Amino acid sequence: MTHSSPVWHPFTQHAVMPDFPVIDSAQGAYLTAKNGQRLFDAISSWWVVTHGHCHPQIIEAIQAQAAKLDQVIFAGFTHDPAEELAEKLIKLSPGGDKNADGLSHVFYSDSGSTAVEVALKMALGYWKHSGEDRTRILVMEHSYHGDTIGTMSVGERGVFNAPYLPLMFGVEKVPFPQVGAEQASLDALQTACAKGDVAAFILEPLVLGAGGMMMYSADCLAKMAAICKAHDVLLIADEVMTGWGRTGTLFASEQAKICPDILCSSKGITGGSMPLAVTLCKSKIFDAHYSQDRTKTFFHSSSYTANPIACAAAVANVRLWEEEPVQERVDNLAQMQSAMLSCLMASGLFANPRQAGTIIAVDVAVEDGGYLADIGPRLYRHFLAGGYLIRPLGNSLYLMPPYCSTKEDLEGAVACMIEGVKGL
Repeated sequence: MTHSSPVWHPFTQHAVMPDFPVIDSAQGAYLTAKNGQRLFDAISSWWVVTHGHCHPQIIEAIQAQAAKLDQVIFAGFTHDPAEELAEKLIKLSPGGDKNADGLSHVFYSDSGSTAVEVALKMALGYWKHSGEDRTRILVMEHSYHGDTIGTMSVGERGVFNAPYLPLMFGVEKVPFPQVGAEQASLDALQTACAKGDVAAFILEPLVLGAGGMMMYSADCLAKMAAICKAHDVLLIADEVMTGWGRTGTLFASEQAKICPDILCSSKGITGGSMPLAVTLCKSKIFDAHYSQDRTKTFFHSSSYTANPIACAAAVANVRLWEEEPVQERVDNLAQMQSAMLSCLMASGLFANPRQAGTIIAVDVAVEDGGYLADIGPRLYRHFLAGGYLIRPLGNSLYLMPPYCSTKEDLEGAVACMIEGVKGL
């Protein structure tokens, strides 16, 4: 289990976690360490793995593409995997090609944070090139959109980004729509939008992931979208985590029957096999940048934009959604997760039960709540020793497993969670 290396790991305090497993292989819902220990991947390796690790069709697509075209500059060139994927994404997206005001253009990048940065730049560029002085960004309280400067700026201020405040730009917060207090959030959004200088409102639809798996209703999301539309404020849906079935539908926005002006997707877009991200937008945003005036060019790129191998993996993922009963698997997992949530609450050890599709979450009552709650690392070590990758968000525990997970897998994870909290 020990690991000594010069590697600096993400979201890891090496002073309190000096050693950890070396993962050698993965298959389905399980990881295998070099020492032979098998770990049930109960959080889909940071929310990315959907169908299961090393899915044969996705791996086959990666291997075939790697042997044909590995990489090409995407400025001034294109390739079949990127073109095919873009067409499929537009058809699958909320609104899609079902109406003239659907999402119509796809911009490629390589991570969720970058997809959000692109969205923010698209929004500001849209208003600049349209001749309107709209520069203010509205955000939802407790949100998290990434770790780059722009995405930290539109996320919750706190332990994640305190050292970097001098780099961050100001935003206006809308209160999180707590159950029973949704109207306060709607009123705040209405007041902010009415000022007339708001460029965009960015949110995580239905579930705030790193904020503690906080959940709100599709009805509230629909009302927020209506307020934005009434004031001509661009709505940016950060579906980096919530997309690809996590909340029960392909995209969370579908449940509110809305089509955002800009949608960000990553994580599950390749089934969890390769890094890739996309930012989809409506025609009006693309059109605002389309001009003989080259100063209106959308100035954004990365060296690996639309990498052919990653795009091929994503095409294979989409084909699975098109050709296999993936939605049925999502529905079945959601039903099993509901039963697991009942088991957790029956133990009397947890509070604030919540579920959105395949995601369930509960809280443990402690004096030092929040992301740095002391029980987090203690429970993590307990889960790891028991053969489960469950990564607490402070005193909030959640399960977000791959869609191939079985009832036995989930029952074992729940039993380990109960045992861990009992032992505190």
